[in-house]
Amino acid sequence: MTKRIIEIGSEGAYLHVRLGQLIITREGNDIASIPMEDMAALILDHPQSVISQACLAALLDNTVMVVTSDTRHQPTGMLLPLAANTLQTERFSAQASLSQPLRKQVWKQVVQAKIRWQAKVLHDVTGSATLLTGLVRKVRSGDPDNVEAQAARRYWSRLFPDGGFKRDRDAFDQNRYLNYGYAILRALTARSLCAAGLHPSLGIHHRNRYNAYCLADDFMEPFRPFVDLRVHQLAKEHGTEKSLDGELRQELLSLVRQTVDMEGETVTLQGALNKVAQSFVKVVLGESRRVLLPLP
Repeated sequence: MTKRIIEIGSEGAYLHVRLGQLIITREGNDIASIPMEDMAALILDHPQSVISQACLAALLDNTVMVVTSDTRHQPTGMLLPLAANTLQTERFSAQASLSQPLRKQVWKQVVQAKIRWQAKVLHDVTGSATLLTGLVRKVRSGDPDNVEAQAARRYWSRLFPDGGFKRDRDAFDQNRYLNYGYAILRALTARSLCAAGLHPSLGIHHRNRYNAYCLADDFMEPFRPFVDLRVHQLAKEHGTEKSLDGELRQELLSLVRQTVDMEGETVTLQGALNKVAQSFVKVVLGESRRVLLPLP
C-alpha cells in the first residue's frame, strides 16, 4: 500500500492525536481523521497550523516524516524519529566503518543510475539521449572525473532549452517547482533510510559537516529525474511563473504514486526507496557490494 502524504496548505488547522489517528480540527470541528500508520509524511505549509506535542511524538513513533515550509511554500525543515529500527545501533556502527573503496564503488553505481534516468527523461522529451548514454561507461569508482556534472550540463540545456535555464535554487522559474519536488523526495529518502536502521548523516559521497541528511542526498540522486520530468510537464502546461499553489504542490506530491521497476518487480517510488535502503544495509553488513537501484 502506498502511504499517504498529508499537506496542511490551504487553511490553518489544529492537529492532535486520538487513538492512533491524526485528527485535523478547524474552528472547533474535526474535519479529518487519518490513521498514522497509513502516513509517510505530514507537510505543515500553512502559517496558522498548530500541532500538539503528543501528536508530534505519535507521528514519529509511526515513522512519519514531519516537514515544515516557509511563506514561499518551500520545505525548510524535517523531523525524523530517533529510534526507527531495533538494530540501528549495530547498523550505525557498521555504516560508519564502511571502507572508502566500497563507498566509492557504491557512488559509481548511484551516478550511473542517475545518468541512465536522465537519458530516459531526455529520450521521452526530445526523442534522443545519445549525448548522455555514452557518459555512463565513463563513470569510474568515486566519479573522480565528475561525469555527473558533465551529464548535468548536457541534461539541463536540453530539458529546458528556452531561456538559458540554470539550476539555481533562488531563481523565480521552474527551479521553484524543482526545489519543492526535491525536498519531498529528500524527506521520503531519509524516512526509508531511518526505517532501515541507517543514519541519514553518514553519507557515502556527500560530506557537508552542516548537512544532517548526507546519505539521503546520496541515494535520492537516481530519483531526481522523476521530479525533473514532472516539472517539465508542469512548466509546459502552466508556464514557469505560476505561483507554487496548492494545485501545483499536489501535482508534485502525486509522484509518490508513480511506479518503477526494481529487478522485475513493479513498486511505487516509496517502495523503491525502501528497497534501496534495505539493499544498502546488506552492503553495510558485508553481505553484498551492490545497491539495488531503479533502472530504466
